[in-house]
Amino acid sequence: MKSIKILSLAFLIAIIGGITGVIVTHTLTSEKQVAEQQETITPSINFANYAPTPSGSIDFIEAANSTVNGVVHVKVVSVSSSDNMRSMDPFRDFFRYYDRGPRKSQSSGSGVIIKEDGYIVTNNHVIKGATEIEVTLNDNRTYSAEVVGTDPSTDLAVIKIDEKKLPTIPYANSDEVVVGQWVLAVGNPFNLTSTVTAGIISAKARNINILPNQQYAIESFIQTDAAVNPGNSGGALVNTRGELVGINTAIASSTGSYAGYSFAIPVNLVNKSVEDLIEYGQVQRGFIGVNIRTMDANLAEELDIKNMQGVYVAGLSEGGAAADAGIKEGDIITKIEGKQVNTAPELQEQVGNFRPGNKITVSLLRDNRVRNFEVKLRNKNGNLSLIKAKDISTVLGAHLEDASREEKERLGINNGVKIEELTSGKLKEAGIKQGFIITSIDKQKVGNANEVQAMLQNKEGGVLIEGYYPNGMKGYYGFGL
Repeated sequence: MKSIKILSLAFLIAIIGGITGVIVTHTLTSEKQVAEQQETITPSINFANYAPTPSGSIDFIEAANSTVNGVVHVKVVSVSSSDNMRSMDPFRDFFRYYDRGPRKSQSSGSGVIIKEDGYIVTNNHVIKGATEIEVTLNDNRTYSAEVVGTDPSTDLAVIKIDEKKLPTIPYANSDEVVVGQWVLAVGNPFNLTSTVTAGIISAKARNINILPNQQYAIESFIQTDAAVNPGNSGGALVNTRGELVGINTAIASSTGSYAGYSFAIPVNLVNKSVEDLIEYGQVQRGFIGVNIRTMDANLAEELDIKNMQGVYVAGLSEGGAAADAGIKEGDIITKIEGKQVNTAPELQEQVGNFRPGNKITVSLLRDNRVRNFEVKLRNKNGNLSLIKAKDISTVLGAHLEDASREEKERLGINNGVKIEELTSGKLKEAGIKQGFIITSIDKQKVGNANEVQAMLQNKEGGVLIEGYYPNGMKGYYGFGL
C-alpha cells in the first residue's frame, strides 16, 4: 500500500513538472517570437544630423565635450535709479536722508562663441540695460565685453571680448532638424557653469508671442523638452554631432523655472542676424510685403478649398515686393526658395534669412495651379537698398566720453556718459548743454559711449534722455529719431 502511494505521488509530480515545463517554454518561446518580430519590423531611420555610435545607441558624451568650451557665462550689472523708486514713494520728502542713490542689480545668462576672435551671440534680453557685461569662459578666464549690436525683433545680441583663438561651435542647418531628433541644451542655469541637459525636438516654427512690442518680430522657435532654466538664455542647443541647432531663449512655465518645454531660435536665422550685426551694426531684414494667415479648417471651408497646406495671402502692401512681382490677394504661398511653408512663422523665418535686394522664388497655388514668382525683397522703408547704420555721434551732434570715476562719485551715480563737445544735432535742438552726463535712455541705464550707439542704432520715434549736470541738477530731455 505504501509503494502505491509513493508511485502515485511520483506520477503526480511528473505531471505537474510537465505542465510547468510547457508553461515556461511557451512563455519564453512567445517572448522570443515577439522580440524577433519587433526586430524584423523596426525601420532603419537616420534623422538629419544624427550620428549613431557603433553600438547603435545615442552617445551624448562627444557632443557635450565638444561644445561646453564654446558656451560662456554672461554676467550683467544694471543700475536701478533711486529716483524711480522715490517717485513711487509718497513719503520720499520725509526720508531724503536715507536716499543712497542708484542701486546695482546683477543677472546672468549664457552665450555662444561664434567667431574665434571674440564675437559671442546671446539673447537681447540678457544684456538689455546692462552697464557692465562680464564673460567667463569654461576654463574660468574672465573678460569685460562690449555690445556690438542688438536685434530686438529676434531677441538676439552680439557682444565681443578681446581675445583670439577661442573655441567655436560649428553650425548645423536648422531647416533639416526634425521632430523627435535628440538635442542637448548647454548653458549656465542658476549660475551653475557648463551644464548639459538632453531632450528631443518636440515641434518647430512655434510662435509663443514673447516679443509682442516688436513691430517686425520673428518668432519661429524650435521647441524642445531639454531642461532649460533661468541662466540658460543665450546658450546653445546642439545636435548629437555637436553642431549648433539654435540659441535657447525661453521656457513655457508659470513658475519661471523649467516645466516641460523650452524654445530656441533656429541657427539659420541666428547666423543671418549676427552676420548683419557684425558687418552693418544692425540687421538687414528683407520684406515680402504681404499680410498672411495660416491655413486652417475654417479658412479652407470659407474659401471652399481642400488644400490645407501653405499660407494664405490676406492682403498686399501697395507697391510692395509681392505686389510688384504679380502675387495677388487670395494666393496660397506654399514654398519659399523651395522650402515648404505651412504656417505664418515658417514663412517669416524663411524670408527673414534674406536681405533687401535679394531675389527669392515664391511658389504658390492660384486657381488650383502651382505658379512660381521671382520676388525682389525690400527693406522696411520700401526700397531695395541696405539700411546703413546711423552715425549716432553725427545725428546727436555730440562727442561722447565715459564719465570719470570722480564725476560719478561727485554726483552719487554709478554710470554715465558725458557730452564732451556739442555741435548741431538732436541734443542741441532738445536744449541739452555741453557737460551733461547721460545716465539713462528710455529708462535703460547706459554705462559707456558704445552703449549709447547700440541703444540708438535701430531706434525710431521718441527718445527720452535723463542725466545730470556737473552742479548736480537733474535733466530730462526728449526728441525724435
